Amino acid sequence: MYRANQLRDIPLPAKKKAAKKAGKSNRRPQSSTRQAFAPGEYVRIVPLHQPKPAVPIDDLARMRKEVQEDELFNGKVHHVPASADLTYNGGPLLTSVQVFTIFWGMKWPTPSGTTTMGRLNRFFQDILVSSAIDQLAEYSVPARNIGHGAFIGTTVITAQAPVGSTTDSVIQTRLKAWIAAQTVSTNTPNTLYFIYLDPGVISIMGGSKSCQNYCGYHSNVGSVYYAVVPYPTCAGCLGGIPAFDALTGTSSHELCEAITDPIPGSGWYDNINGEIGDICAWNFKQVAGYTVQLEWSNKNNKCV
Repeated sequence: MYRANQLRDIPLPAKKKAAKKAGKSNRRPQSSTRQAFAPGEYVRIVPLHQPKPAVPIDDLARMRKEVQEDELFNGKVHHVPASADLTYNGGPLLTSVQVFTIFWGMKWPTPSGTTTMGRLNRFFQDILVSSAIDQLAEYSVPARNIGHGAFIGTTVITAQAPVGSTTDSVIQTRLKAWIAAQTVSTNTPNTLYFIYLDPGVISIMGGSKSCQNYCGYHSNVGSVYYAVVPYPTCAGCLGGIPAFDALTGTSSHELCEAITDPIPGSGWYDNINGEIGDICAWNFKQVAGYTVQLEWSNKNNKCV
């Protein structure tokens, strides 16, 4: 399991509560025995890429018998739990997600930044009507049917742009101010704001930092749902793939988690393994020409 920071209190039945403590490492424990998260904590991050040591080819047959799903990636093996079970806790779902991208920083208006922004916006336009969203339909519940979403707009914000680092509390304050000032789209029950930070800007969430403990996260402030994606500049958040692929991989991870668990821990959640994306972190496929992360399927009992 991967751990991040403690979230605000969420009223759930005691047996459903789960997640992670402030300042805890996001690294997978070395022990092969997985433990449930402590009450009052929730997984909501993209963990650092932490490859296992290279595996001799003679050992692969044995390992395949022990691990249900391994991915050979840059000569490394990444383990997925042999089984998981996402349980619905009664909270909101983003049934027709409306994505608005916010590029916050001074480097986005540059030629290279503009190119990346255009590619990311196109990514959302394509992926929100793709099979990556279709597969989430199994997590529909009565009166809440998960379907395709839409990309509803974008903006570049340079005012009060962070230099060096920014915190989750600052991001929440800025986001609420942007909504009030109509700098960004009006918030609705299906709106999801994706906030992209400048290259070199570190995100701080409690005692954890991007590129040290995580690569991205999603959360909420009241009924406002958002995801934060720092630009991947470290090996742990690049994972041996191009920066744009790392961006789309992290974005797809947070997108699917926000749809199925917008208030972390109150939607579809596994008390041992976390959210739909945590279970399958750093396992990828191609959809509509983009690198996206595999997500857990209760129906298929594997990452798909």
